[in-house]
Amino acid sequence: MKLKATLMNEKDIDRALRRISHQIIERNNGGEDLILLGIKTRGLPLAEIIARNLKAIEGIEVPVGALDITLYRDDLSEISDLPLVRKTSLPFEITDKNVILVDDVLYTGRTARAALDAVSEHGRAKSIQLAVLVDRGHRELPIRADYVGKNVPTSKSEIVAVKIRSIDDDTCVNLQEIQ
Repeated sequence: MKLKATLMNEKDIDRALRRISHQIIERNNGGEDLILLGIKTRGLPLAEIIARNLKAIEGIEVPVGALDITLYRDDLSEISDLPLVRKTSLPFEITDKNVILVDDVLYTGRTARAALDAVSEHGRAKSIQLAVLVDRGHRELPIRADYVGKNVPTSKSEIVAVKIRSIDDDTCVNLQEIQ
């Protein structure tokens, strides 16, 4: 793959996540009954950053869980005969809570749909909202994010690659061309 552009650096990402955190507080009238669920892999550290922001802004501790949607994907057989399943960690009740799903990139909407299915197996949330760092378009399902860090028009021959320091030893969003 060829690097076309760096869309966001670490400061841009931090700024976008702070803005999303403020929007979450505004839309939910504070932080009561909030739960953040990071979609594995890069949604989890983004959810943890948003939780720290909510603590700094409102002084509230918002629980963060990890959601693995692998077994809920409608393209599971296309990914692998033996898909890698990671652990879902929901050490709290989600019934009657405002659940915010956090992911790095919104593309076709299929990951978000799978996350909705996974959440519904753990209880009946009061509401489910979606926060993404980057929305790149090309939806195949009628899904939209409630909170978006950056909208980036892309072609289908491009990849939006999010890097998070705790996973990738760097923090940025790159646009890459498939060759």
